[in-house]
Amino acid sequence: MAANALNGFLYRNGKWRNSHLRDPVSILILNLMPNKEETEKQFLESFDQLNKDVEITFLFPITHTFKSIPFPTIAQSYASYDQIVGRSYDGLIVTGAPVEKLPFKEVDYWQEFQMISSWATRHTKQSLFECWAALGGLYNDYEIPKKQLSKKIFGIYSSSKINKGSDLTKELTEQDFLIPQSRHSTADITSSSLPNGLEIIANNHEIGPLAYYSSTFNRTYITGHPEYEIDTLAKEYFRDLNRNLPIEKPCNYFVNKDTDQINYSWKETSHKFYQNWLNTLAAKKEGTLL
Repeated sequence: MAANALNGFLYRNGKWRNSHLRDPVSILILNLMPNKEETEKQFLESFDQLNKDVEITFLFPITHTFKSIPFPTIAQSYASYDQIVGRSYDGLIVTGAPVEKLPFKEVDYWQEFQMISSWATRHTKQSLFECWAALGGLYNDYEIPKKQLSKKIFGIYSSSKINKGSDLTKELTEQDFLIPQSRHSTADITSSSLPNGLEIIANNHEIGPLAYYSSTFNRTYITGHPEYEIDTLAKEYFRDLNRNLPIEKPCNYFVNKDTDQINYSWKETSHKFYQNWLNTLAAKKEGTLL
């Protein structure tokens, strides 16, 4: 099947080739990552490999001041909230963002994030919040604070326990559920004190939950980046190394400590996870899932 971009930099610059689609699932992606084209490519290539047609619209926060992209440039390539507020989509994805060390309310687009989160409960069937957005969503939806970590979680982590009854973990085992992580903070809550309507669907005994699901908000919060390509963590590692920033090699990522050869261990997990999420959207679209 195929994934089409309805807007975005790849679409505008002729770097993504669209195909003829049949009854596609519509997904809105709020892209908060600084490397816009790379993130677009990661999501488009991920969904292009799945067994349902998808059309993707990219959204940007109008209240954010971009350091490297002139506002008119991104406004020509991305949709704003005002342009989509009256529409409905099958799914919403909100990406991570490099603002983890800021309190949520000091992020310049925090109020817009809250507004889009609220809008999604009425205008989408499911939403998926990743990395920083997952922590922001848990805080916004359940008032669960985040706490800064003394050491960055960086690498590939597998689950030690999954909820096998979840639609999102079908065809996945504990060992199979592998997710890239790159974050300085985590949700400040224990599994025994989860609020009603929120459950952990994948947990790691070392770093905590990898994914939560809210039946109240029809929302999945995944603490890592399933969309990451094979070399994304390597680029981050060598970037920080060259800047003389404190960084350790990502865990469980390179084949061994003496080589920079990468073990692309999470590819199948990402494929199955996104397929499961897409299946829930398609089922709701077809009215077969209540």
